[in-house]
This record gives sequence, C-alpha cells and structure tokens, in this order.
Amino acid sequence: MNAALRLSEIHDRIAHACKLAHREPAEVTLVAVSKTHPAEAIAPLLEAGQRVFGENRVQEAQAKWPGLRERWPDAELHLVGQLQSNKAEDAARVFDCIHSLDRPNLVTALAKAFDKTGRQVPCFVQVDVGEEPQKGGCPVSELPALLALAREADIPIIGLMCVPPAEIEAAPFFAFLDKLARDHGLDGRSMGMSGDYETAIMLGATHVRVGTALFGARG
Repeated sequence: MNAALRLSEIHDRIAHACKLAHREPAEVTLVAVSKTHPAEAIAPLLEAGQRVFGENRVQEAQAKWPGLRERWPDAELHLVGQLQSNKAEDAARVFDCIHSLDRPNLVTALAKAFDKTGRQVPCFVQVDVGEEPQKGGCPVSELPALLALAREADIPIIGLMCVPPAEIEAAPFFAFLDKLARDHGLDGRSMGMSGDYETAIMLGATHVRVGTALFGARG
C-alpha cells in the first residue's frame, strides 16, 4: 500500500472514531512519527498532504528536515521523544511543538532557550501514568508543582502527554490522562499510537502519534 492510501485509511479510522465519540475529526491532529525513517520515506507523505511529523531525537531532525522544509515550508515538526536539557536550545530552533517536558531542570533549560531564540514553542507535559520511570514522564504526584513552575517560567503548556505501559489495555491510562488534563484546565491530550489511537480518540486525544501504521515496520 502506498503512502497516500495508508494516510487516507488512517484519516478514515480517525473520522470513524470521532463519529463514535461525537467529536469532529478536525479536533484530532495526526502526528506522523517519522523517527528512524529517511527523508525519501517521508516525502511521499508530504506529497499526499500530511503536514505534522514527530521525531524522537534533536540530532536526527537537524540532519533530515532542512531539505524537506525547503520543499514543504508549512511542515510542522513535533519532538515526541525525551529531551536532554543540554539540547533545549537546539530543540527550540528545530521544533514547533515539544511533547516531552517532564522535569524542573528542563523547564529552566527551555525557558532560557525560548528567551535566547525568541521562539515560544508550545509544550505538552509528559506524565508517567504507568509508573515506569525508564520511559520518562513526570510522576503524577509532582504534576501540579511542575505545571506551576512551567507557567511561572512562561512556558506555553498546551496539554498533557502519556505513553501507557506496553502489552496491557491502554484505555484506563488514556482515561486517567484525560481526567488529569481536565483537572488542570488543559485542552491538549497527546496520547495514542499505531495500535491504539482509535481508543485514545474515544477518550479525548487531541494529538495521536502514529508511526508504524503510516510507514510500515522499521527494519
């Protein structure tokens, strides 16, 4: 199946999930996760109309995207992987959205980076909903303090993000993130990947991060 057909199929599935949830498809942003895929694999999706892409690493995005953005200047790039504090300035220059703000020292680094670059990049706070520290994410108990710190530093927080534990039902974790976002007055919910994005949409996702279903399995 070519890129345009895969993209069309996913849009159909998003629309169906939205219909079941009494939502509008326009409320859901499809983030095509292009990490580890070369520029020549990304270009067909851009040609098919996809404009929002996700990368895991700053260096990979720096290497891959300048040429693509020359051809498609309206492409939007989201950082969906962990961010080291010493890469905050590079991230502020390259990305249009950051999904993985998860600790106080990263708030400090991003505030400095935004001041230096003159860019206020919208951020999601990543929450460790499954109590899996190896994945990154702010512990739930520390979320109110981190949100307060980020707001004090003028970081534009647009929502919460999670990566539920693998190989168990994701729905309870999505529902939990949705509740946390509501409790904190946040509109954005970055949740759901190739295997569960329809469930995430049913439970309030505003951004779904889909890689394998768009690009095929990575080698």
